[in-house]
Amino acid sequence: MIRQPASVFIIVFTAINIVACLWLMWWTARTRVAADTSDEQSTEGAGKTGHVWDGDLEELNNPLPRWWLGLFVITVIFGAGYLTFYPGMGNFAGTSKWSSVGAYEEQVALQRARFEERLASLQDRSLVELASNGSAMATAKNLYGANCAGCHGSDARGAKGFPNLTDKDWLWGGDEDRLLETIAQGRHGVMPALGGVLGTQGVNEVASYVVSLSGGKAPADWVAAGQERFATLCVGCHGADAKGNPLLGAPNLTDNIWLHGGDFDSVRATITNGRDNQMPAHQDLLGDTKVKLLAAYVLSLSESEMHAAN
Repeated sequence: MIRQPASVFIIVFTAINIVACLWLMWWTARTRVAADTSDEQSTEGAGKTGHVWDGDLEELNNPLPRWWLGLFVITVIFGAGYLTFYPGMGNFAGTSKWSSVGAYEEQVALQRARFEERLASLQDRSLVELASNGSAMATAKNLYGANCAGCHGSDARGAKGFPNLTDKDWLWGGDEDRLLETIAQGRHGVMPALGGVLGTQGVNEVASYVVSLSGGKAPADWVAAGQERFATLCVGCHGADAKGNPLLGAPNLTDNIWLHGGDFDSVRATITNGRDNQMPAHQDLLGDTKVKLLAAYVLSLSESEMHAAN
């Protein structure tokens, strides 16, 4: 209801401009004579406007060459046809119903269908089988570079706030089904802010206990007090043994792998302010085959890192 008047205004304004262009070409194509009616002027003034400078410099009114005028007319007709067939006048979509978004989506669907057809033979293979397929992994590496490297890094070792994909530490689980689910549907991990509940001293105590779980140094009395607070507020997500819960995306606090930093100040900041991380879903963007190839590639990264460590 709000956009309709604007659309009508654009259509009317455009139509008036087209008609005005045709009228202007018709008007300038006519031969006009000077207004003076004397015999001399009427005889010699044909094709002249009557404007004279410096005594003998006259302005003529020669019409456009017909071929040039024809080109203008063809241009106007083409413009009118274009605006009828394609969108260009307000909300009018054109008789073809074409749009740049629709054309893009059509091309994406076409390319995805070709990709799915080319790799149809890999659909029934497990991630482990795909991870050992050199050709499939070459394609998957390109997919990773285009879709994942911006967050996890070109070497897949992550950064602060973005998980390392080359180790065996998984927030949401590292088996085939969980990897596919993570890439296809995305993840949203939330650590609630506990600063208001614990207070400054309480945060220091819990942070001390958490740091001590992975071998860090902290005052013994703070560690003991923090353990009690941990048992009250934190075990629901991280577990009584603090080894985390992949179903919730709660990290293992007993290793030395930290998503947001494992020093005392970083842990204290996490407990005080909480964390909110999101992994975007890629199912609609990439399709089944590409998601599966990416999952196999991520699996191959962790497996190769494990073999290298051994």
